Amino acid sequence: MANKEKVLLAYSGGLDTSCILAWLIEQGHEVVCFLADVGQAEDFKEAERKALAVGAKKLVVEDLKRELSGRTDISLACKNWKNSRSRGGQAYSCGSARPVIARAMMRVAKQEGCTAAAPAKGNSPRSCTKIKRILIHRNTRNDQVRFELAFYAIQPSINVIAPWRLPEFYERFAGRNDLLDYAAKHNIPVTSTKAKPCLAHCSYEAGILEEADVSPPDDMWKLTDDPRTAPNTPEDVTIFFEKGLPVGVVLGSDPKAGNKITDSLELFTTLNELGRKHGIGRIDIVENRYIGLKSVS
Repeated sequence: MANKEKVLLAYSGGLDTSCILAWLIEQGHEVVCFLADVGQAEDFKEAERKALAVGAKKLVVEDLKRELSGRTDISLACKNWKNSRSRGGQAYSCGSARPVIARAMMRVAKQEGCTAAAPAKGNSPRSCTKIKRILIHRNTRNDQVRFELAFYAIQPSINVIAPWRLPEFYERFAGRNDLLDYAAKHNIPVTSTKAKPCLAHCSYEAGILEEADVSPPDDMWKLTDDPRTAPNTPEDVTIFFEKGLPVGVVLGSDPKAGNKITDSLELFTTLNELGRKHGIGRIDIVENRYIGLKSVS
């Protein structure tokens, strides 16, 4: 990277984005981070403290829960509610936040006077002032493709910096152990197993899940209770649809007697809590990434 620029980094606070943040600063770039609130119940103050401690100039947090749960994106809503899956079994809801984040990053880029904006992964994008590059991370992730294409569609003049495709980066960081060593050297507190939650989906990958003979640990699950300890009695729920999209929910056996929930965000969270209570929604897959590599989720 010859030119030293102000870089907009999609930041989650996890191992990859934390190391990439430090690495970009090490290369002489000025970095502004953007983090999307898509319902992941994250400690955003802690994320800001961590980003600034590593060296970011600023962390912008955008609340996108209502936009994610709304019906402005028909394809997104249909994918979520039909519980559709890709050919490898991965729920399409895993990437459901990406177009919402992409739009938000463009809005923030304009507000901040950015000349470019860049998301790197699902949960968190960054924003910046007068940015000229986009940072995409993770060598196997579909997100690098989702975000790159989304930004080119919205702003064709944007340049993309993809560290995992740069020899000076991937030759230095051949795997997670190298990243962990780098984080330790720079006093960056990270966890080596990553969760990717949002209102519609929460997935886990890497770490112990890469061991085929090891079951996922009980304390890993955040959005669902253990089906073995879930209630053994049914619970009635009525969902109202218009043109294939959910517009209302009533809990209880009589749909006319209960209070009808029509707010899109409350509808999402109510059904999420009902599903959690009954242990609904767990899958275990080996995903075929866009570039052909595999990952366990």
